[in-house]
Amino acid sequence: MSLTLRPDVCVTDTADGMVVLDEVTGRYWQLNRTAALVLRSLIDGAEPPDTARALCAAYPRLTEERAGADTASITRALIEARLVVPA
Repeated sequence: MSLTLRPDVCVTDTADGMVVLDEVTGRYWQLNRTAALVLRSLIDGAEPPDTARALCAAYPRLTEERAGADTASITRALIEARLVVPA
C-alpha cells in the first residue's frame, strides 16, 4: 500500500525526525526518527514489509516482528490523522 501526502500537507525534516503540517487545519505533528523513517519510506513508494526491513536496518536491535508492528501502527495513525492517502 503506497501512500502519498495530501496536497495540503507539508513536511520538514528536523534533527530529531520530522514535522508534518496540515495547512488546512493548522495542526502539526512532530514525528520522531522512527515515525519519520516510516512516513518517508511509504511516500517514496515502499510497501510496509520493505519499510519494516528499513527500520531493522536503521535499528539493528529491533526485531522484525516489532518493526512490522511499529510500521503498521504508524501507518494507521497517519491515515487516521488524514495526513496521507493511498497513492
